[in-house]
Amino acid sequence: MLLAKTLLSSTFRLALIAIAAFGLIVAAIMAYVYFGTIAYVQSRVGDAGDREAFTGMIGLAVIAVAVLLLVLAGLAAVLVTRRTVGRIEEINATSQAIMLSGLDRRIPLRGSHDEWDRVAENLNQMLDRIETLMGEVKQVSDNVAHDLRTPLTRMRGRLEKAYHAPRNSEVDAVLIGDTIADLDSVLGMFASITRISEIETRARRSAFRALDLAEIAGEVVELYDAAAEQVTTHLSLGGDRKVSVTGDRDLLFDAIANLVDNAIKHGRAGGLVTVTCRSAGGGAVITIADDGPGIPADQRDHVFKRFYRLEQSRYTPGNGLGLSLVAAVAGLHGAEIALHDNAPGLTVRLSFPTTSAQ
Repeated sequence: MLLAKTLLSSTFRLALIAIAAFGLIVAAIMAYVYFGTIAYVQSRVGDAGDREAFTGMIGLAVIAVAVLLLVLAGLAAVLVTRRTVGRIEEINATSQAIMLSGLDRRIPLRGSHDEWDRVAENLNQMLDRIETLMGEVKQVSDNVAHDLRTPLTRMRGRLEKAYHAPRNSEVDAVLIGDTIADLDSVLGMFASITRISEIETRARRSAFRALDLAEIAGEVVELYDAAAEQVTTHLSLGGDRKVSVTGDRDLLFDAIANLVDNAIKHGRAGGLVTVTCRSAGGGAVITIADDGPGIPADQRDHVFKRFYRLEQSRYTPGNGLGLSLVAAVAGLHGAEIALHDNAPGLTVRLSFPTTSAQ
């Protein structure tokens, strides 16, 4: 079966064309050698001796060499084409199995570390990436469905109750207000998704300009000071007085605000939240540290995914988009974001390079 596919393959036809071209060149060289030899012998010995026997022997040798070259070339073409077709068939078979059964199949490697093994490795890595992305899409879909179900169910319950109850202006006003609040929550979720997508497509770089990161951080600290006092958390700002960075002021403000808000909400009640801005190596660094429970090390790579929440029951307020927004803003500005253990608590570090805003 494989031999038949080999002989019918386009690769084999190309190999035959190459062999034919090579054969023409070899034939021309051999004809030149043959006639040159005959001419040389005739010029040296004339018509004396058994010239016809010598000529026949030379001709036979040339024919034998031509046949041998033809056989070797054909055999090489079949072997090389068979190997190529075999690897292609493995890729085709795996592709068909993936289409029929799912993304759990991978192209087998032969351990030869040749170009075909490298192609198979790259395709397998691509399949791994696709499988990961599909899993994330499924997880995001499940989380969106869960987060939308609660407010929509509440709204439907209120409207159904109001539909069967007699009209009461005060009750109706409360119902309308609660329903609007739930709708605002749902619309806010979709607005956040749209904004993250806009940032990730780098559609807002036109708003970049020279900024003072310390000034922006100071405004965020001032904004959240009252919220921190409500849970008896001490919120402070430290570091350099002026830290230059180029970027989008609104996006940087929102990113820092999200980090400070998370530190206050998830930190220890009556604890400490510290925001520090410093210039470093021509760039800028801002850290937000708290002394709360922190984030487990095995989950730190996941918290920047959309709708990902450490609290899996998803009954606490929030939608898991805050850190996704922070990651998108960091990516837009070329900044590196890292989570570190604050022992106790968590330290979030944003490092802006000198080229982040260019």
